Amino acid sequence: MLGAHVSASGGTPRAVQRAVKAGCDAFQLFVKSPRQWHARPLGRGEARAFRDAFQQSAVKRSVAHGTYLVNLAATDPATLRRSRSTLGVELGRCQTLGVPDLVVHPGAHLGRGVEAGMAAVAASLTRVLAQRRGRATRLLLENTAGQGTVLGFRLEQLAEIRRLAGHRERIGFCIDTCHAFAAGYRLDRAAGWREFVGELDRHLGLANVGCLHLNDSHHEAGSRRDRHANIGQGRIGRAALKRLLRDPRLDGLPMLLETPLGDDGLGHQRDLALLRQLAGGPS
Repeated sequence: MLGAHVSASGGTPRAVQRAVKAGCDAFQLFVKSPRQWHARPLGRGEARAFRDAFQQSAVKRSVAHGTYLVNLAATDPATLRRSRSTLGVELGRCQTLGVPDLVVHPGAHLGRGVEAGMAAVAASLTRVLAQRRGRATRLLLENTAGQGTVLGFRLEQLAEIRRLAGHRERIGFCIDTCHAFAAGYRLDRAAGWREFVGELDRHLGLANVGCLHLNDSHHEAGSRRDRHANIGQGRIGRAALKRLLRDPRLDGLPMLLETPLGDDGLGHQRDLALLRQLAGGPS
């Protein structure tokens, strides 16, 4: 299932329309503004319109991405409260819209250390999920590039956060290729890809991976710098992404672009066409 992150500007039903126009099998959207705490109320009939548009389309899956401001390991009590509250609001909106998965960044430990940071993230997840009992939407912890004190750049860290958290059956993972490469995983090499998938299965369990973010990387492996490049135009390269696309262990996963749109706004269409070519034909 190949697709891309699409804008929900003008209302969430517009995201479905944009996904269809771009030729997506699956898509990702923000269910609220990603750069502010405030969440506008969903418009009257908006959730029904979103569900109807989705069901009437040929799109197979929807995934939401969480607000960038959220830090589940925040050391400031006010920021921690806001982060937990915002994550809860987003889970509720996903439930209302019928979006089954919400991708969230683990957060940054801000100097208190990785172990304490992972424990703080797990405590936040436990509290938020406990307040949303019976909800179907799953949280997907996304791996990171490892800049600054950000957590989750090693697969072992993601596994440990899930192990420490309550309600772990509602916690899965989102794997970003650019982030993994920037964190030092050599996805550009055949042996490196085999090793990475082996670690995925060993630490996270392939069954717990809910989606992939397919992004090339502007920067070299191990740079800890997160800058996405269009498919085949970065350091990961076409050959590596071809291996990923043809790996049967990843069959059925939504694979979503977060690559630059370009001046003409058609970057995702071009990248999707190339991905389908690399995969060996139409998805």
